[in-house]
Amino acid sequence: MFHPAQDRDFGARQKSHSSDNFARAVPQDPCERHARAHILGIMEKTDSPMNLSGTLLIAMPGMGDPRFEKSVIYVCAHSTDGAMGLIVNKPATELSFRDLLAQLEIPVGDAGRDIRVHFGGPVEHGRGFVLHSADYQSGADSTLHVNDDFGLTATIDILEDIATGTGPELALLALGYAGWGPGQLEEEIGQNGWLTCAANPKIVFDQDDSAKWQRALAVMGIDPLLLSADAGRA
Repeated sequence: MFHPAQDRDFGARQKSHSSDNFARAVPQDPCERHARAHILGIMEKTDSPMNLSGTLLIAMPGMGDPRFEKSVIYVCAHSTDGAMGLIVNKPATELSFRDLLAQLEIPVGDAGRDIRVHFGGPVEHGRGFVLHSADYQSGADSTLHVNDDFGLTATIDILEDIATGTGPELALLALGYAGWGPGQLEEEIGQNGWLTCAANPKIVFDQDDSAKWQRALAVMGIDPLLLSADAGRA
């Protein structure tokens, strides 16, 4: 996973390890190592009775955590070890993709394009993840193939490919992620904290972040004005 806010030396150092993937990258402190091991454990298992990998979580009103108010989360992995997902409708206004490329000393080619940077969640918000269409596979074989529509890559080579115009057709970059321990997400759903629905790429990668919550509810036939914190799980 690349670090977006480091000095020039780290940027050069990170580029020299562009083939590193989740498993091979070596964290520098115990907390970092524990978090990465947790993500790896979730991604390597799909044995949850309620496997929500590849679906959307839609925050219910009154869930009690302002960080997730009206959030839409793409669930990248879900197993008995927990769940990991990215908020896809909260843009990070303090950092642009071009700023990030400059920090990492990645040149932008003539065919390079811009993608939006999002607040992916409250866990390790100094780390970056690219959620993208399934047409892309990292040259380092570090892409997590979630399903036929989505992939997840967290190595620096995807940024280099996007900057030269050879990256995925659709992509968004998220800083940080949302994480749940074993059984925690299932409990929150049971307490009406989240609704779940199929993930539509047209919603996930839409440029209008402010409309994603309403659009996800509309997929389920739900009028946001009629939604209350006491509603049951759909």
